[in-house]
Amino acid sequence: MSPISAGLAERCPACGQGRVFRAYLKFKPACEACGQDFTKADTADGPAFFVGFLVLIFFAPFGFIIPMADAPIWLKILLMLVLVIVTAIVSLILLPKAKSLLMALQISNRAEEARFEDRK
Repeated sequence: MSPISAGLAERCPACGQGRVFRAYLKFKPACEACGQDFTKADTADGPAFFVGFLVLIFFAPFGFIIPMADAPIWLKILLMLVLVIVTAIVSLILLPKAKSLLMALQISNRAEEARFEDRK
């Protein structure tokens, strides 16, 4: 299974079977199917940045268009409220997928923190 498929399915990048989350955005320590260690991967703030950026690309234009629309104020307020709710829901749905995807890519590419050689 490719790391992208495993990440989007929220499955173990090594075997594609085990689930990676024990709770919303909380990784399990290891895969229950193959024993792959999930503690090595640290996604930090990357998923939140990518999801926020992607969601705002799609929904921010509506935040500018709705106030300029020729509509009653009550309708504009209602539309803005709907926009905020939809934006929040989409973000909450995409965040686990993005976190799992970044973790799968880190594990499959054996990514780790940079180490500098001692140059004496």
